[in-house]
Amino acid sequence: MGYHLNFNLVWRHFDKLLNGLVLSLELALLSILIGAVIGLTLAVWYVSAGRFARGLISGYVEVIRNVPLLLLVYLVFYGLPTVVNIAYDATTSFVLTLSLYSGAYLVEVFRSGLDAVPRGQIDAGRAIGLTPIQRLAYVRLPIMTRISLPALSNTFISLFKDTSIASVIAVPELTFGAQWINNTTFRIVEVYLVVTTIYLIAGYMILLLLRLVERRFRVER
Repeated sequence: MGYHLNFNLVWRHFDKLLNGLVLSLELALLSILIGAVIGLTLAVWYVSAGRFARGLISGYVEVIRNVPLLLLVYLVFYGLPTVVNIAYDATTSFVLTLSLYSGAYLVEVFRSGLDAVPRGQIDAGRAIGLTPIQRLAYVRLPIMTRISLPALSNTFISLFKDTSIASVIAVPELTFGAQWINNTTFRIVEVYLVVTTIYLIAGYMILLLLRLVERRFRVER
């Protein structure tokens, strides 16, 4: 007996997918903002600190980058509250995890961007009497940001897709909405075809928007 596609039940609960999409975008945006603060702080510290501090930062980066995101989600949601006796909801837990995860990648992005700032620009800032803090704020960071935009765009798109993992701890994002519809209607093929299309369209729209930003602020060679 063949399987007959029927999307009516999916459209009936389509609001769960739309709400989930909005939450997925919010999770990705909030996580990359927090992750950018973490990454930039550690990157600046890395390029100006001694060997011990560099070792600590490198250790953080290597641990996060080599541990599966799913395992990190479980450790933060189930393990951390047990060890330090704190309580937070699933959404807060996932934002914390994804921020730490993105921060580890953005350390390398920003560090590479700082290393790519032309030495002549830094020397020019020193020549006109800028202090080290002023050279960082007015010379290195603006140039680094423009250099790092393509990598930041890729990271944001990757984080948007990674928000699907939040479904394992019942965060009501897009994939969790799809699972709810599937468990309610048993239309597994239809609901995941629709969700796949939503991810594709949303990801492509994000890419187009970020490419416009990149073209606006790109560094001319």
